[in-house]
Amino acid sequence: MEQPINTNTEESDNETVVIGSPSNFWRFSSKNGFDLTRGGYEGNFIRFETTKMPITIDPARSALVIIDMQNFFLNPAINSHPAGLAASQQLLDYVLPTTRKIAMQVIWLNWGLTQEDIDQAPPSVKAAFQSDTLTCLPSAAPRKKIYKGFGTSIGEIKLPDGKHVEGGRLLMRDTWNASLYDPLLESYNNSQSSSKPDQLFHKARVSGLWSHESPILSYLQSNNIVTLFFAGVNTDQCVSSTLQDALSKNFDCVLLRDACGTSSPSFAQQCIEYNCALYQGFVMDVEMFSRGVHSLEQM
Repeated sequence: MEQPINTNTEESDNETVVIGSPSNFWRFSSKNGFDLTRGGYEGNFIRFETTKMPITIDPARSALVIIDMQNFFLNPAINSHPAGLAASQQLLDYVLPTTRKIAMQVIWLNWGLTQEDIDQAPPSVKAAFQSDTLTCLPSAAPRKKIYKGFGTSIGEIKLPDGKHVEGGRLLMRDTWNASLYDPLLESYNNSQSSSKPDQLFHKARVSGLWSHESPILSYLQSNNIVTLFFAGVNTDQCVSSTLQDALSKNFDCVLLRDACGTSSPSFAQQCIEYNCALYQGFVMDVEMFSRGVHSLEQM
């Protein structure tokens, strides 16, 4: 039976309680916060501050999951997404170099459809990507009407530097529009020659972990990964949906709030951050993340 957590008395500062089951548990103390290492005693554990309580993680059993940072959502030639571009820059400048420095796995999780995926997609998912449907929504972000749903050609795209590329079929695998946003693609490609190359997985729903059988879930489980740090776009849509499914599949969830972005009104991002800190996991910013890794380097 789980023991109640008491955070109000000095006597409890050094007392540790176990939360969970013998095979999947956290340790908690008022002094040190939540230990998510599952009782490990070896390795370079890292203690991070969060908006709620400190957490201690095992980077060898953790992964950074970056969602939908693709040309279709971020490239200015197709879409206007200032918050997504800001999150992309945070990843490039701070999060990715820091994550790779501690040998934490980087995972890219993107829309990458096959024809079978389109045939099996429910109407609600298909409708969300119909340009004529989107423009009927009063809060919809402005988008160029260059597509008519999953798998339809978006034609030739003129990039900001004046070059032209074939955009390909909407969010289909191996197309330019479904590829990682160009600056992030370079970072991904550079990682492939490292000792721990980035991994890339495709998804066919808003959540990348909706299925009980998927390549990314098999990868996480076979590599004994238990803690997931989330970044990407949109915070209140694909990021939050994947985070909630990860929670239901027994993963620890940490939202890197300024490495995420959304084109929705600001209250949408605030709602996700509130709920994540309240009961879905933990919230931190990029500075907290970098500071935790820096403290490990000084030990």
